[in-house]
Amino acid sequence: MLASKKFIYWLIIEQMYKNLTGLIFFLLLSFTGWAQQAVTLKVKVSGKDREILRKYVYPLQFPDSLAARQGIRSLMKQLQHDGYLMASVDTFYYQQGTLYSQLFIGEKYRWARLRSGNVVENLLIQAGYKEKLYTGKPFLPAEWVKLQEAVLTQAENNGYPFASIRLDSLDVSESFIDASILVEKGPLILFDSLQINGATKTTTRFLSRYLQIYPGQLYDQQKVNNVPRLLKQLPYLESTQSGLLQFGRDRARLYLFLKDKKSNQFDGIVGFLPEPKGKEQKLLVTGEVNLDIRNIKGSGKELGLHWRKVQRGSQLLNASYLHPNLLGSPIELGFTFNLYKQDTAFITLKPRLQFGFNTPRAGKITFFTELQNSRLLLSPVGLQARQDSIPLADFNYHAYGMQYLRQTLDDFYFPRRGYQVSGQIAIGNKNIKRNLNREASYYDTIRLKTTQISLSLRSEYYFKLNQRSVVLTRLNGEALINPQLFYNDLFRLGGLNSLRGFPEYTFYASRYAIGTLEYRLFTGSDSYVLLFYDQGYYHRQISKDRTQEYPFGLGTGISFSTGAGIFQFIYSVGQSKVLNQPISLNYSRIHFGITSRF
Repeated sequence: MLASKKFIYWLIIEQMYKNLTGLIFFLLLSFTGWAQQAVTLKVKVSGKDREILRKYVYPLQFPDSLAARQGIRSLMKQLQHDGYLMASVDTFYYQQGTLYSQLFIGEKYRWARLRSGNVVENLLIQAGYKEKLYTGKPFLPAEWVKLQEAVLTQAENNGYPFASIRLDSLDVSESFIDASILVEKGPLILFDSLQINGATKTTTRFLSRYLQIYPGQLYDQQKVNNVPRLLKQLPYLESTQSGLLQFGRDRARLYLFLKDKKSNQFDGIVGFLPEPKGKEQKLLVTGEVNLDIRNIKGSGKELGLHWRKVQRGSQLLNASYLHPNLLGSPIELGFTFNLYKQDTAFITLKPRLQFGFNTPRAGKITFFTELQNSRLLLSPVGLQARQDSIPLADFNYHAYGMQYLRQTLDDFYFPRRGYQVSGQIAIGNKNIKRNLNREASYYDTIRLKTTQISLSLRSEYYFKLNQRSVVLTRLNGEALINPQLFYNDLFRLGGLNSLRGFPEYTFYASRYAIGTLEYRLFTGSDSYVLLFYDQGYYHRQISKDRTQEYPFGLGTGISFSTGAGIFQFIYSVGQSKVLNQPISLNYSRIHFGITSRF
């Protein structure tokens, strides 16, 4: 124990237990019938202690004498916490259901001065030390402990994991404490190497850069503490046991016990839903194919390709590439490409370049720039027919933005507890391009250059009710801020990945929010039955089209493991007044597919 703590605790213990007869009295109460009777506590103080005690609120009625004893102890701890180190119970006695206690409070101890001693000034500043905060101020044990921990944390993160701290040149005069801080750093420790044990193709070079732990680097306890969290964010790695830290001479070697997980993904989903046309109903088939290749050659690189047929004649294509530890730095480089074709109306391309890095507290910050280019495909006749009912335009939108992600999920694919929150903001200039198939007068009332802001938020929280039951709550929302929007600007909602119970990309919105409540009953480590409810809200205001609605969907499904992969089946229905769609089996949606990981 630190010498300073010994001094403080000695003062407290000496005063709390200096009256041995009081302790014997409490023991007698515990073994007599008095301990079972309701007790009133009456505290007596003398002199100026009375004014001090008036500032404290404490209970006076207790169910028994043992509870009264705990009440006195709580009052003593509060006094000592506030700097009255000599506070003690001098005498007390029990009479006719009342426990009388004579309390001594004494003087509040103060710092005469707390000098920096042998500690480097920068270290104390980083720990939050200022000499004026410890000159003539009350001595609060909790504050002193907090300062010790802050100094030791700074030392541990700068190569001195065996540092210790105590008060030196201690002088107690009346109720003032004068001392200096003494830090014994111990040996300077450097990282030696990172050792990987287990069946994994992941290279030491990649993990060293990803964890930012290099040979010859100053030992940093914070980086060591972050290792489990950072490893959990890699879907292709699994820790078989906790890491091991070995110290030798002036070096520290970190051993990691890892094995590869099946994370590469290839899957397809087919959707069947009715497509109303007049009095007849035809069956519309939608589909989706996903390919994700992760940890290419053990380097952490990722490649993704996603294709979806969302409506008749409408398709979506997403491609992505992630390159971690750019030039050996903690920065990861990413590139995404999005293509959306809306039947014969328009096509939109959206390439994006981004740079991200992990933060010390389970977060990730990404800066990006993206270009959105939308081009109309309509013929002059079709364009003229649509411009009155569905406003469309050719435009370019170049934006810069930032995204923040924080997640604590216990499993990447089948989480049972934890949360994930992400938010994004982007701002840029949108330029309307003149279409030669339109009359020149069409652009007279249109602002060709505007500033546009986009916002998005997504949060998920998993509650583990018991060993098999998990409740998922999710909130997903986006907003476009621009006085001049067109249909090919808008967000598109509906379908398996947003608002279930409706066809893919049925709703167009300039802002929306979708809340989800989902119950999962796990029948195995990667198999579960689910029930869900999706509550949606969307708003759209374009020209004469002003729409606001609260559609909802609900349903059930099952997901289970097979020899070929994870099979998923989802059955859902939804209600929307705008679509004139009631809760009916005639409007039900069925989605099923299989996800293969290798």
